[in-house]
Amino acid sequence: MKTVHSASYDILRQQGLTTVFGNPGSNELPFLKGFPEDFRYILGLHEGAVVGMADGFALASGQPAFVNLHAAAGTGNGMGALTNAWYSHSPLVITAGQQVRSMIGVEAMLANVDAAQLPKPLVKWSHEPACAEDVPRALSQAIHMANQAPKGPVYLSIPYDDWARPAPAGVEHLARRQVATAGLPAAAQLRHLVQRLAAARNPVLVLGPDVDGSQSNHLAVQLAERLGMPAWVAPSASRCPFPTRHPSFRGVLPAAIAGISRCLAEHDLILVVGAPVFRYHQFAPGDYLPEGCELLHITCDPGEAARSPMGDALVGDIAETLQALVWALPECDRPQPPALPAPAPVEETGGLLRPETVFDVINELAPKDAIYVKESTSTVGAFWQRVEMREPGSYYFPAAGGLGFGLPAAVGVQLARPERRVIGIIGDGSANYGITALWTAAQYQIPVVFIILKNGTYGALRWFADVLQVSDAPGLDVPGLDFCAIGRGYGVHAVQANTREAFAEALSAALAGQRPVLIEVPTLTIEP
Repeated sequence: MKTVHSASYDILRQQGLTTVFGNPGSNELPFLKGFPEDFRYILGLHEGAVVGMADGFALASGQPAFVNLHAAAGTGNGMGALTNAWYSHSPLVITAGQQVRSMIGVEAMLANVDAAQLPKPLVKWSHEPACAEDVPRALSQAIHMANQAPKGPVYLSIPYDDWARPAPAGVEHLARRQVATAGLPAAAQLRHLVQRLAAARNPVLVLGPDVDGSQSNHLAVQLAERLGMPAWVAPSASRCPFPTRHPSFRGVLPAAIAGISRCLAEHDLILVVGAPVFRYHQFAPGDYLPEGCELLHITCDPGEAARSPMGDALVGDIAETLQALVWALPECDRPQPPALPAPAPVEETGGLLRPETVFDVINELAPKDAIYVKESTSTVGAFWQRVEMREPGSYYFPAAGGLGFGLPAAVGVQLARPERRVIGIIGDGSANYGITALWTAAQYQIPVVFIILKNGTYGALRWFADVLQVSDAPGLDVPGLDFCAIGRGYGVHAVQANTREAFAEALSAALAGQRPVLIEVPTLTIEP
C-alpha cells in the first residue's frame, strides 16, 4: 500500500529535491523514518543556518531546495534567513512538522497554532492541508509555486500523523507533473521597447539579480554593446549580473534616491532589467529621475512592477525578453563607453591590513570562476572595485540585508556547485549570526574557504551611525572574538593572517586543498 510518506518521497525524487536541509524535532521524525538511500540529509545546528544553506543551494543551482523545520519554534528561528530568500527570489520549499491533528486545537506542546499565518508575508504561498490525503498534492503545488516566476519560498505545515496514512487514488500522477511559464513580450510590446531604446540620445542600462538568476549575463553584455550603453548594477546588489572588467561596467548604484539620480543625470533613458526600481536604503530624498529622463523597467515580478514609483514596466521572462531585444534592435554607431581605470594598490603602513589589500590578493590568487559569498557589509564598495567577476553565478550577498546569510549560504552554494571554489568573505559581526554552519562544513567536508575580516566592530553600522548623527550609540563594537578557536571548535582548520604575505600563503594553501578552511584577517575599518 502506498502511503502519504512514500508518495511524497516519490514526488520529491521526480522533481529533483533529493537534498534535505534540516534540524529535526519530534514532529519531523515520522517524515524522516526510512530515509531513502538516494536522498541526502544536510544537518544544520540552528534553523537560521539551515534556511541560509538551503538559500545558497537554491540560488546557485537555480532549482528549488527542500527545507524541513521544527514546528513553530524552528520556523521562527529560520524567519530572519527567510527575509533574504524572499527578496532574492530563492525557490525554497519549506516544510514544518505539526502536532498530530487531534491535538492541534488544544494547543498541545509543539502545536503550530494557525501555522499557515506564521511565515507570512515572507512566502509566496503558505498552507496546511485540510486532510492527510491532500498532503502529496499540496507538496506538489508547493514545489511548482516555488519555481514559478517570480521564484520564491513557500511553506507547508504537515501534521506528523499524516505520513502513515494511505495515499489517495491517482497520486502517481503528481510526481510526473511539469509546470512551465512563457513570458515573451507580444510583438507590439517588443516594437514599443525597440522604438524607445533606438530613439534615446544617451541610454543607460541598470541590471539586477534576476539577470544573473536567469543566466542572462551574456545577453546583457550584448545589449550594452549593441547600443553603446554604460551598465550599472542596481543598488543593494545581491548578485553580479555583468562582468566587472567589461569596458561598459560602471559599478553599483548607491541605494539612495538622490544618489541614483546624480549617477544617472546625463542620460535621457534608463533601462532597468531584473531589479526592483529601486532597493533604496539610506534616506537621501531627491528627484526619483533626473530632469528630462524616462525609465523602462523589465521584470519577472509583478509586485516589483506595480510598486515602482516611476517609469513604465513590462512583466515577462528576463532571458527571453533580453534575447528578443538583442535580435530586434538595429545596429547603433554610438561609441562604446571607455573602461574605468583600475584601482591603485593601497599603501600598507605595517599595522592592520586594509580590506582593499585582502581583496587584491584574492583577485590575484582565486580561480577565475570562483564564487564569492559576501557578508562584510562595510567593505562592499572596495570589493566590487577590486575583485573581478566574469562568470554567471559568481556573487551572492544577503538580499534583504539580514545578517546570518554568509557562512551558511557559502556552504549551500558549494554543495550546489562542487566544480567551482566558493570563497566566503564574512565580517566578524556578521559571522556570529550563522557560525554553526562551520560545523556542517566540517562534518560533510564541504571545501569552502571562509575569510573572516575582523575589525572588532559593526563597520557598516558605525558608518551609518555617523550619517544619522548618533555616533554615541552603544553596542557597536564586538571585541574579544577568536575565530580561529571557534573554527577549530567546530572542526574547521583555522589560521590567522596578519600580513599580506601571510594571507596570500594561507589562501593559496586553502585553495590547493579540499577541506573547509577558516582564515581570520584582522583589518582596518573602512566605509561601505
